[in-house]
Amino acid sequence: MIKKAMILAAGRGERLRPITDSIPKPLVEVGGVPLIVHHINKLSNSGIKDIVINTAWLGEKLVEVLGDGSSYGVSIAWSHEMPGGLETAGGLRKALPLLGSDPFLVVNGDTYIDADYSAFRVDESWNLAVHMWLTENPPHHPHGDFSLNGGMIASSPAYTFTGIAVYSPDYIAEIPEERCALKPWFENWIKRDLISGELLRGTWFDVGTVQRLEEVNAFFEKNRQFKIEQ
Repeated sequence: MIKKAMILAAGRGERLRPITDSIPKPLVEVGGVPLIVHHINKLSNSGIKDIVINTAWLGEKLVEVLGDGSSYGVSIAWSHEMPGGLETAGGLRKALPLLGSDPFLVVNGDTYIDADYSAFRVDESWNLAVHMWLTENPPHHPHGDFSLNGGMIASSPAYTFTGIAVYSPDYIAEIPEERCALKPWFENWIKRDLISGELLRGTWFDVGTVQRLEEVNAFFEKNRQFKIEQ
């Protein structure tokens, strides 16, 4: 069972400017609720109460809003990065002492996911580096990132990586303690047959631009109305 999760929240959000000139991306609201609070509530509902959040751009505002997590029924530990951040791999490596020795779940703080977070699990016999969830390619990313071959991830692009993944801390420990991207590490682990995956059962939005923020808010309102009418 996954006991801890990390929400990646250190990005600048250049394409969401001017909104992100004054707030970090994960505090952008969908349905009147910050994106990161949607994640926290869904993680809590799935049984994950221990959450690590990394920060860089306007991180103090995230701390101001979320605190230690007690208002949301969770415990939040903060991993503060240098200005400009450490990119994803560097951020995971820096936060490793807070994440413990068991596999942990990671989600991107600038996404909205309409799915059951209790499905983001691996079985007890899983012993790879990463298990990731993929989705059909959205219009803004038509070529995709990876493909699936018998439950294992291959480098040829076919589906889009959602940013949702379970990581083994043993392999994150291979990453140097410096600013570095995650993709080269994915490629290394794929060559070693160390990444498994599956398709996401749910709807995923990368809230990376003002237009996509409008789209996810429209989806949220339509979905909420549908649930009210049921």
